[in-house]
Amino acid sequence: MQTTNIQQKFNRLRANKLFETFVIFIIIFSALVIGAKTYDISPRTLWFVHLLDWLITFIFLTEIIIRFVGEEHKKEFFKHGWNIFDTLIVLVSLIPIEDSELAIVGRLIRIFRVLRMVSIIPELKMLLNSFIIALPQLGYIVALMFIIFYIYAAIGSTFFAEINPQLWGDIAISMLTLFRVMTFEDWTDVQYETMEIYPFSWIYYITFIFFTAFAFLNMVIGVVVNVLNEEHEKVLQQNKVPEPSNTELQQEIRELKEIISRNIEQNK
Repeated sequence: MQTTNIQQKFNRLRANKLFETFVIFIIIFSALVIGAKTYDISPRTLWFVHLLDWLITFIFLTEIIIRFVGEEHKKEFFKHGWNIFDTLIVLVSLIPIEDSELAIVGRLIRIFRVLRMVSIIPELKMLLNSFIIALPQLGYIVALMFIIFYIYAAIGSTFFAEINPQLWGDIAISMLTLFRVMTFEDWTDVQYETMEIYPFSWIYYITFIFFTAFAFLNMVIGVVVNVLNEEHEKVLQQNKVPEPSNTELQQEIRELKEIISRNIEQNK
């Protein structure tokens, strides 16, 4: 009975909005502490930052314990990927490897603690889950985009290699140049350089930009938005309280009639 009471108290605590806000604040503060270590600070300040880092790790460990103890079905806790991620991040942070050869690993792990924000905020979790679900569909779009890149890179290397070997020397360099064109990074300089020899080469750039920057990127956005809407609908369906059926309503009405009838007979 005492164990059940503790489980219920911890369950109420982890569901408390104030507790959730506190954890979010600690995650943000942890990110600031990580950023502070990148500056040239005095040894005393660095010691204080390390102290804060260990305090944050202890708070994260306490939060994981509260979530685990508050879970009604303990076996279900580690069936969720985010719970496994959070636990691994906290446990690895507890290992004292700052002064060893694995110090850089410890710093990287602490950097990834910022990702715990996703596991705390349901909206961020839904966004990331939607992106992961959309990856298979995005893979086909990326494959088609690679084909377009390859064709245009081969054409560019064939016609423009003599104009500027640094930009069009081979197909690999040409693909990097086309990526520059797609992101609009001084792409007009590249275009005007080739137009001095091939005046109609602007058609090459305009069609490439249309296929990649406009068509394919909008397709990516469309796929992600579509999957996000589907996931949002699933969440709404899961949270929706099922409406009672007609049979259940009729049964409740009959019971109410019986209660009213009995009360009337008793009053007589």
